[in-house]
Amino acid sequence: MEQHGTTLLPRMDMGDGNMDGPACKISMLWNWYTIDACFLHQSWQITTRGAFAATCIGIMLMVVMLEFLRRLAKEYDEWIVRDFRRRSALISEQQRRLRQRQASPSSCGTADAAAKTAGLLATTTSVHVTTGKRRGYMGRRTTATTLKFRASPLQQLIRALIHAVMFGLGYLIMLLAMYYNGYVLISIWIGALLGKFLCDWLTVKFEIPGGDEEEEEMMDGGFTDEVPRLQGVEDATVCCG
Repeated sequence: MEQHGTTLLPRMDMGDGNMDGPACKISMLWNWYTIDACFLHQSWQITTRGAFAATCIGIMLMVVMLEFLRRLAKEYDEWIVRDFRRRSALISEQQRRLRQRQASPSSCGTADAAAKTAGLLATTTSVHVTTGKRRGYMGRRTTATTLKFRASPLQQLIRALIHAVMFGLGYLIMLLAMYYNGYVLISIWIGALLGKFLCDWLTVKFEIPGGDEEEEEMMDGGFTDEVPRLQGVEDATVCCG
């Protein structure tokens, strides 16, 4: 039955068939229900204040976990990109050696071997190589090589799994917010604050050109008195930072 915008659903007791137990308090308007409040399913009914406090803490941890998964997805993508850069550096080094051997008069016998090595490296790293000519500085023609990397099936599967867990967890949090319970909404906001603070600590690295050896010996951890060390830039001491 419905009273003042609140839908009361009877709790089904499968033990003795009694359906006259406490009813679930569910409202689509702002409310502060604690005891007998239900979330997501009829079995998730709050019967004590301790259970309601545990529910609020669990919701906060769900939001923190969502922020952690977002950071994990970001870090994993950056790790894949760093691996691609390492492979591109190896391919670039092979091409540089190949050009040096081709320019040398005594490298006729080794040019084919270097070309096979570069081609094998490109094949084993799942990279598409495109070479083209373009106008460079002062109208000079330069050869540009474009490397197109693709994530491996395992890497793409891991990315998809992380995304799926993030999607499902975010959808559950959205459904909990739709109960318009003030305590639940406050728990979600606190969880978002803690998750951002703990799992998304901003870290920025800057390279400062050094001077002579004497100045480098006077440097303490890469910083002098004239260039103070920025707290929170190099030292991310939080658990997820």
